[in-house]
Amino acid sequence: MERKFSNETVISIKNLNHYFGKGQLRKQVLFNINLEIKKGEIIIMTGPSGSGKTTQLTLAGGLRSATDGSLRVLGQELSGASQSQLTQARRNNGYIFQAHNLHGSLTALQNVRMGLEIHPGITPTEMITRSKAMLETVGLGQRVNYYPDDLSGGQKQRVAIARALVGQPKIVLADEPTAALDKKSGRDVVELMQKLAREQGCTILLVTHDNRILDIADRIINMEDGHLISDGNVNASSEASHELVQS
Repeated sequence: MERKFSNETVISIKNLNHYFGKGQLRKQVLFNINLEIKKGEIIIMTGPSGSGKTTQLTLAGGLRSATDGSLRVLGQELSGASQSQLTQARRNNGYIFQAHNLHGSLTALQNVRMGLEIHPGITPTEMITRSKAMLETVGLGQRVNYYPDDLSGGQKQRVAIARALVGQPKIVLADEPTAALDKKSGRDVVELMQKLAREQGCTILLVTHDNRILDIADRIINMEDGHLISDGNVNASSEASHELVQS
């Protein structure tokens, strides 16, 4: 059954071009990208290495400023945005990466609590309460005081998900979140992301080469050589999914 989404556009990209380097070393990496993402959508972006997927993700996440064209996220123009504007925009996002990026000297609870540090007005007691509750939600209620070295790869990625979602972000940006995981752990992780994001009503933009998880998407965007070459709804057909993946 096709899901219905809010009419609210959370990411609007129009005629977006992006370049790396300057002078003779300047190289265009994104070409005339046009894309709209609605509130609550789960979008998977796929394509060969070097096709511009991660660049697109980092621009949408406010991790760098767009070079040319329009990139509006939650109504704010990020093309040409200042560092302070980008910092403010990042507070609306949760980030999950291939490397879980946990601090080895901190417990699971302390790592998740870091996801609340950027949000003003939350007391230390509330931070701990919310962090424990989120670890319970991702199935790690018995691991709150464990350090990353004492957790499996799938458990570490669950902590990373908890950290990304504890601040109740409007947008979750995930870059190859299953790449370092086995089939079962990877599947568990994306289904957990899907469940929690839908419960919180946030939008997911996920970059992957993993054709085993494409069926969680509402839309699949295929990139190639910096161009958006296809953008379509998903009917959860594994055959269609395989055709869209280029690894």
